[in-house]
Amino acid sequence: MKKEKKASAPSQCLIPYLLYSDVRKALGWLNKAFGFKEFGDRFEGKDGTIQHAAMRISKDGEILMMGCPGPKYKNPKQLGTATQLMYVHVDNVDKHFARAKKAGAKITEKPADTFYGDRRYSVVDPEGHQWSFAQHVREVSSAEMKKAMKA
Repeated sequence: MKKEKKASAPSQCLIPYLLYSDVRKALGWLNKAFGFKEFGDRFEGKDGTIQHAAMRISKDGEILMMGCPGPKYKNPKQLGTATQLMYVHVDNVDKHFARAKKAGAKITEKPADTFYGDRRYSVVDPEGHQWSFAQHVREVSSAEMKKAMKA
C-alpha cells in the first residue's frame, strides 16, 4: 500500500480516532474495501505492532486516525455492540458499495434512497466498527423531512 506524503490538518477540523486491535490489518482492509489511503507516519511498538497510523478518505479528504490501545482493549465485535458510526459522503455510492462488497464487507444495509436526500448503504468492518457511506442525491426541505419522519 502506497503511503501519501505527510501534510498538516486544517486549523479547525474534526478527526475521528478509531481503536483497532490490529491496526496493520485495519489499514489494509480499509484500503481494499473503501479506498482509503495511508497518510503520514506510522508509529510501531517494540513488538512491531502499529500503535498509531492515519488514513485519508480521498486525495485531499478528511483524515481518520487509528491506534491500538493494548491487550486489554475490546473492539465493538468483541463487545457485541456498536460503539460509534462513521458517516462518510462519497462521489458515487453505488460504485463504492460494489467495492466494499467485493472486499467482503459485512453489509448491514444495501444502497437505498433516504427521506433526507442521501442515497446510503451501511457496513461493519472486521473489528465491528459501523460505517455508512452516502451520496447526496436530492434537496429536501425541513417540512418534507419532518413529514417523512412522522410517517
